[in-house]
Amino acid sequence: MNAKITAATLLLALFLFTNRETEGVSLARMGGELRCQCINTHSRFIPPRNIQDVKLTQSGPHCKNVEVIATLKDGREVCLEPTAPWVKLIIQAILDRAQGNAL
Repeated sequence: MNAKITAATLLLALFLFTNRETEGVSLARMGGELRCQCINTHSRFIPPRNIQDVKLTQSGPHCKNVEVIATLKDGREVCLEPTAPWVKLIIQAILDRAQGNAL
């Protein structure tokens, strides 16, 4: 009877391990990161001339927060506070530009 329990436990562990690995590959293929990117956010004004790019990530199953990540011209990435008034203006400008290009 011990052999049957050990074999069943081994099969269950193998199934769970294989299933977890398959899920990981599927999620990686989707291209999404599975956790929040921003631990801390920056709310002090950054002049737009110092910003090279801005990436906006909506909240979802990967992270409950809206994340705004700015790439500065010197190569640094900074997480911006999405509720800061100046960040809201940048987000609105990006959305307006994207909507204008879609028309």
